[in-house]
Amino acid sequence: MGQIEQSTAAPVPVPVTDAVRPSLGAVVERMRGLRSGWPATDGVAVFNRVYLSVTEELGRRIDRGEFPDRRAAVTLDVLFAERYLSAVATAVEGGRPPACWRPLFQHRRHPGVRPLQFAMAGINAHIGHDLALAVVDTCRTLDCEPPHLEGAFEHVGEVLTLLEERIREDLMPGPDLLEIADPLTHLLGSWSLERARDAAWSAARLLWRMRELPGLADEFTERLDTGVGLVGLCMLTPWP
Repeated sequence: MGQIEQSTAAPVPVPVTDAVRPSLGAVVERMRGLRSGWPATDGVAVFNRVYLSVTEELGRRIDRGEFPDRRAAVTLDVLFAERYLSAVATAVEGGRPPACWRPLFQHRRHPGVRPLQFAMAGINAHIGHDLALAVVDTCRTLDCEPPHLEGAFEHVGEVLTLLEERIREDLMPGPDLLEIADPLTHLLGSWSLERARDAAWSAARLLWRMRELPGLADEFTERLDTGVGLVGLCMLTPWP
């Protein structure tokens, strides 16, 4: 199994303002465009399908008025998605995406990795690393503190939890995963979206408090990125 190289620098904040911030519909269209450009078996394509379904479901719930603060929900969702789309763009251009995303891009065509592993590795990168940074991006964009986003954060998390259950059901490769002795059952069963979401919220609050200490914030972000990447690498362990 390969190694995750440490990031040479903390990810640059996504430069988005009210004037140029894309709509949720524009983000969905970009994901659909990616879907049409990759074969269905590609590991990044597997995650993209999952994430597209999450974003579409969030859009439907926002349109139904399920989020009390629509502006906060849309901004958080869009800036969250931009973290993933930025990683894709970096990889497509031959650059180095954040360490949390590298295992998925490096193993995307490995024949020994199952679709469920690809999906869960992408979710790990996006929740474990990107979500905390997206909360900070949103606070800067809306000029607010993290507590003002807690309601939107919780609603988004509820949708992600429901969709994680659907992902596990849809991408289970067969009855062998129901066997308690199956090592893949243990590997993926040890990861919890709920715990990852709670950790992301804590990380976001810490990063916000460290915003006037950029050196410390960069170091924290780099270590978060590297740690999440190591978890993703374990998730993508090939199986016969």
